[in-house]
Amino acid sequence: MNAPLLGSSPAPASIAVFRALQLGDMLCAVPALRALRQTFPDTHIALIGLPNAREFVSRFRAYVDELIEFPGVQAFPEQTAREDELPDFYARVRIVQFDVALQMQGSGVQSNPIVGQLGAMRCGGFVAQSGQGVPGQWLPWPDELPEPRRYLALLRHLGLPTEDDALEFPCAEDDQRGAADLLREHSLDPTRLVLMHVGARLPSRRWPLERYARTATTLLLQGWQVALTGTASERPLTADVRRLSGRNLPDLCGKTTLGSLASLVQTSRLLLCNDTGISHIAAAVRARSVVIASGSDPRRWAPTNHDLHVVLAGDAPCRPCAHEHCPIGHPCALAVTVPQVLREVKRQLARGRQ
Repeated sequence: MNAPLLGSSPAPASIAVFRALQLGDMLCAVPALRALRQTFPDTHIALIGLPNAREFVSRFRAYVDELIEFPGVQAFPEQTAREDELPDFYARVRIVQFDVALQMQGSGVQSNPIVGQLGAMRCGGFVAQSGQGVPGQWLPWPDELPEPRRYLALLRHLGLPTEDDALEFPCAEDDQRGAADLLREHSLDPTRLVLMHVGARLPSRRWPLERYARTATTLLLQGWQVALTGTASERPLTADVRRLSGRNLPDLCGKTTLGSLASLVQTSRLLLCNDTGISHIAAAVRARSVVIASGSDPRRWAPTNHDLHVVLAGDAPCRPCAHEHCPIGHPCALAVTVPQVLREVKRQLARGRQ
């Protein structure tokens, strides 16, 4: 029987973690990265990830020592693939000769061949089929688990103790000052403030803007404040919400850093959003949220604290959706109504801040 990849002595001197995904996906892996560091305080841990994970690594220096940028492959949609750079990438990583390489990106159909070319002495991670599992090394993909618990299950399979599945996002003083400056600039009272994040990378994951606008109008009439958040590229979406609502809603798109946005979420009364990265930020800073899951798989991606976070998802046999634009009229999004959202928002607001 194989010895556990990580549970046997001596401790590995270096571990490479392959996870070339966006911020929300990265936050879901923080409990596993934390468990790795707790067990191996002196091991060099490198993340092989997207170039935009540099801020993630900087913020989580307690758990990750280094980012090695992955140039991408056509099979992964998270970045424009630069496959001509792959030979040099593999050559540079092989020189390091990592003791262990962990595959922490999906079931392994696409990612295991990549991890296998990293030149590590030992590899482990997920495999797609139950018959491919190897005790202490390869875990059949646990489809039924929420995302953070999936990677803790992998570490247990590899021989490590794990306990805490809580997400985290450290906010520094600069982050808090940036949030406070925005609140002052727009005359916003965090005790009455509902942040509304109407964007998502895929249009198929967005609740209709007209429904966000109607929700914002109702909340304003009830005495709450509503501010729109998002990236600079999402300004056309927030402009439409303002136009549809007929209200001069404060638009914070492109005005926040990642840290000041997290601090805003932490400070405000409630976040209303699509099932996208900001929902994981809310979970990480323990802020109340109502999340509308259009097309995504709530079983996998929904926050696990059901008191702090309410997830609304209409039934659809085609969920999870891989289409950029829904080809059948977006029934999963349309199944979530404005009265339903307002009802859950009212309940969350009545509970107060954590």
